[in-house]
Amino acid sequence: MARIRVLVVDDHRIFAESLAAALAAEQDVEVAAAGSGPAALRCLERGASEGRRFDVMLVDADLGRAAGAAAGAMGLPPQPLPAPAESLVHGAAVASPVNGAVPGPPVNGAAVGGAVGGAAVGGAAVGGAAVGGAVNGRAAPGRMAPARPVDGIALVGGVRSAQPGVRTVVLAERDDPRRAAAALQAGACGWVAKDCSLSRLLAVIRGVLRDETHLPPALLTGVLRELTAARKHRTESERLVESLTPREREVLRCMVAGLGRKAVAERLYLSPHTVRTHMQNVLGKLGVHSTLAAVALARRAGVGPVDLAGEVVERGGQLA
Repeated sequence: MARIRVLVVDDHRIFAESLAAALAAEQDVEVAAAGSGPAALRCLERGASEGRRFDVMLVDADLGRAAGAAAGAMGLPPQPLPAPAESLVHGAAVASPVNGAVPGPPVNGAAVGGAVGGAAVGGAAVGGAAVGGAVNGRAAPGRMAPARPVDGIALVGGVRSAQPGVRTVVLAERDDPRRAAAALQAGACGWVAKDCSLSRLLAVIRGVLRDETHLPPALLTGVLRELTAARKHRTESERLVESLTPREREVLRCMVAGLGRKAVAERLYLSPHTVRTHMQNVLGKLGVHSTLAAVALARRAGVGPVDLAGEVVERGGQLA
């Protein structure tokens, strides 16, 4: 029997453990859990490197939002999606602690906050995958310095880029057409309420593996409205970008990549004065007043950054 490998990503430990344990009870489902975006990426990377790729990722729509608000109050910078590293899946390193919780009492022969189905989640085991705690006699890595966590929808986009074969389903506490539309645009295959039944969630998991998209009926009208509005904005942005000359589009792509005027000049073999003129023309034709606004419009129009692979470049006046 082919087993479905599922990764649960949620920073609420009780919910993550309970959901992982419930899913692991299914004969054809194998479960691991992670308590943050970076931990999820490490888990996915390790699974791929071992030839045990995950099929579906269930991610909390509000992942990291509470911690992110606290980090914002402390004036900490946003945390980018990191390059995946080692984690612990079925006896190998998987994710980080879920809210840093400690082991709890045994339940049905396995410890919740201890072992659930043979895998550790924040020191607990779920479906054979360990998340946090000591593994093979080694202590799990310590906490990193505080930084703003990656949110759920950003994680969806990161996973789509890194591992496009993984289907993602967003778990939400409330219906939100705008965020559901953003999740679909980022690459999610479904949006499911956290209070849905286990049978419903299993149906969605199996459905997305058949390339189905799942949304609650009550959200359909709102999501379609949001997607239509987004397409309208994109069409307008595309029209403005098409008004640029080929050279101005090159300059815009450099701006999207975050290059400073000097770096653009060196890359395009132009004088800084000429680059300044091109940048002013770009802002004028796009009808914006700042580089940041120009980049946002370019992104909506589907304009990507210039390829900087293998280059040392200046970003906003500093070497990258």
